[in-house]
Amino acid sequence: MSKRVLIVGAGPGGLATALLLAKSGVAVTVLEKQPRVGGRTSVIEAEGYRFDLGPTFFLYPQVLQEIFQAVGRDLFQEVPMTKLDPQYRLTFGAGGELNATPNIERMVAEIAKLSPADGPRFRQFMADNAVKLAKFAPCLQTPFSGWTSLLSLRLLGVLPYLKPWKSLHAELAGYFRDPRLQLAFTFQSKYLGMSPFQCPSLFSILSYLEYEHGVWHPQGGCNAITTGMARVARELGVEIRLGTPVEEILFEGRRAVGVRTAAGREMADAVVVNADFAHAMTKLVPNERRRRWSDANLARKDYSCSTFMLYLGVEGRFDHLAHHNIYVAKDYRRNLEEIEQRHVLSEDPSFYVENPVRTDPTMAPPGHSALYVLLPVTHQHPNVDWTKEKARYRDVALRQLAKLGITDLARRIRFERVITPLDWESKLDIYRGATFNLSHSYAQMLHRRPQNRFEEFDGMYLVGGGTHPGSGLPVIFESARISSRLLLQDLGRAA
Repeated sequence: MSKRVLIVGAGPGGLATALLLAKSGVAVTVLEKQPRVGGRTSVIEAEGYRFDLGPTFFLYPQVLQEIFQAVGRDLFQEVPMTKLDPQYRLTFGAGGELNATPNIERMVAEIAKLSPADGPRFRQFMADNAVKLAKFAPCLQTPFSGWTSLLSLRLLGVLPYLKPWKSLHAELAGYFRDPRLQLAFTFQSKYLGMSPFQCPSLFSILSYLEYEHGVWHPQGGCNAITTGMARVARELGVEIRLGTPVEEILFEGRRAVGVRTAAGREMADAVVVNADFAHAMTKLVPNERRRRWSDANLARKDYSCSTFMLYLGVEGRFDHLAHHNIYVAKDYRRNLEEIEQRHVLSEDPSFYVENPVRTDPTMAPPGHSALYVLLPVTHQHPNVDWTKEKARYRDVALRQLAKLGITDLARRIRFERVITPLDWESKLDIYRGATFNLSHSYAQMLHRRPQNRFEEFDGMYLVGGGTHPGSGLPVIFESARISSRLLLQDLGRAA
């Protein structure tokens, strides 16, 4: 008899898990609250404009390509993509800019424009991080079920490269003397919602991945990835029900046996949770059933920053911009302290702008632009009342855009949507509006993160940024491989 698995959430992790389980002969049903697939990798479409809701950078496609190959497909045929060059442009509030390119020789020259002595150090950075990634990659592909997992020979072998006493910023200061370059190779910690001054030095591999494997733009935006995954999943027999919120996870004793929706009870041999972890626990599982991850314990955990978003359909083009543009505040350290420690809004914030029509004209009507604007801000905190700050901070964002030469904007806006941390929490079911999930400190990594084979209950598995290995599309796809492998093992099926 075929085994049945229910997946709560049609985000990238849930869809990747559905692909792998279906290929192994499991009957899979995905239940998604929203009217479209993608989760945080969804899309906003209106008046001919198209915006990714969340991620716009697609890094290290190798993991997803291997998942597609495992189900007999080719990622690049299913989802056409363009490798960007330059990958992005960094503009420094302290002066100068850097056009980041995957071409090593050109990147050395770009670095030398800012700091001639630092140019040759780029090659050493790449060589060292190639070794670090090779050593640590098996740890990102392996479940950690407890502290004894730390005694594995694989992890013991990587300990000299982890340097837990060292922050990411301190690690990069050992390569580059110019403070701007230190920031250029550490801002990627914001992909994890963390400050480079707090983020573990391990994550220097993020910037290495950009230069070694490229930054990619899927045709139509990153939502094209999850849309393509859903299409292939359906072709493999997966049932995906949209507009179907899960109201409760059902248990028999300590075993998850199904879910309840408005239509009734759905029973299964296993349940995979792809929803935001902390939100799912507080809303779908009664507090009295949980021990390690009770409401009180969840409240004490550290969470990532959030984001203030503007999605702007604008008449006219901005061809002076790159596809991806990052402005680094003049006082970057203060900006990060305001976000992560003081929990107040910066008046000179760093920000990111995607100008996708530079590469992909399908993202806006002819002669128009679809500008995606992101400002990192504190997650939900009593210090900030977004019902009062939303309009004011929109004005701050528009003022900041002038620093990238985006002027005369207000009168040309034809479509606009604003998303605040309050919206991320109340409308998109993200705990505290922390868009990058639980933070990635050493205290919340490996076995100290919620485990893929969820330790609180039998028959429940986790995928997504809230479990091991963590946030970001490549590692979310890796979580799907780990969790589906464990689930199939428990069902007695070959992966």
